[in-house]
Amino acid sequence: MNHTPHNDTGGAGQEFLAFTLGAEEYGIDILKVQEIRGHEKVTRIANAPEFIKGVINLRGIIIPVLDMRIKFQLGTPVYDQFTVVIILNVGGRIIGMVVDSVSDVITLTAGQVKPVPDTGAGFSVDHVIGLGTVDERMLILVDIGRMMSSAEMGLMEQLAA
Repeated sequence: MNHTPHNDTGGAGQEFLAFTLGAEEYGIDILKVQEIRGHEKVTRIANAPEFIKGVINLRGIIIPVLDMRIKFQLGTPVYDQFTVVIILNVGGRIIGMVVDSVSDVITLTAGQVKPVPDTGAGFSVDHVIGLGTVDERMLILVDIGRMMSSAEMGLMEQLAA
């Protein structure tokens, strides 16, 4: 049996799940992805921030669902047959992330990941690892753990409780 560690980036590269939000393509570490589900009705939670769509029951576990289009301020989300919920395991917490669509899994080597240029615009890109480039494609690589500030994680813990 071959026991190759998945986190070996010594040239093999890192795998990212590519997904779209509006006109942009994003990538998230495939090791954080637990499953991909079709969009489903969520139960709204009163007084939760707008980007927290609500909660769903995932095989007996109540998990919060975030809408990334709202979180990244990318306009009004449209829910159609391509809309999916990516179920993520972030530091032992299970969360759902609504995205417009998922396309494929891309392996990026360190050389294909470029730093985000400093625009000087003053907005935070702390949650962006870098820009992954494959041929003509460019993926905005998101660190989901960093994106969920501790305050947001605490809030989601309360929602799931």
